[in-house]
Amino acid sequence: MRERINNQIRALEVRVISNEGVNLGVLSIREALAQASNLGLDLIEISPNTNPPIVKIADCGKYQYEQNKKLKKAKAGSKTTETKTIQIKIGTGENDLALKARKASEWLKEGHRIKVELFIVGRSKYMPEPFLKERLNRVIHLITENFKIAESYKRGPKGPTITIEKDK
Repeated sequence: MRERINNQIRALEVRVISNEGVNLGVLSIREALAQASNLGLDLIEISPNTNPPIVKIADCGKYQYEQNKKLKKAKAGSKTTETKTIQIKIGTGENDLALKARKASEWLKEGHRIKVELFIVGRSKYMPEPFLKERLNRVIHLITENFKIAESYKRGPKGPTITIEKDK
């Protein structure tokens, strides 16, 4: 019983950080609210899962503005990668394969993932797997950029596919 009461009392304590970023220590919620109201600011809960929870004395509107600004900056810095697709057929000629491999190399240089599909129709669907893999590998061997296989050979609805991405 005594432990439960002590835990409830501890739950009423918070670690307070001032608006300048100075750690004011562990205070009761009432004391923290009193300090915030004396300064004409708000009490904002920063980290609720720590023991004791961390709160900051700051202007709520300004704090939200700064958080949104940080999120936008982080979002602007991140680069989205797109999965580009190259589709070949069993009878595609060497020059066409070289052209597609050159385009794939450019995309890899930009940081995109590339899905190479062997498009098979009609009787070609019943050809042996090693033959289809060999046809798919013809393009992959022509790619000049360094790459790694993200998703190995697998059978898709249009035919076998393999996904590659830039090797770091």
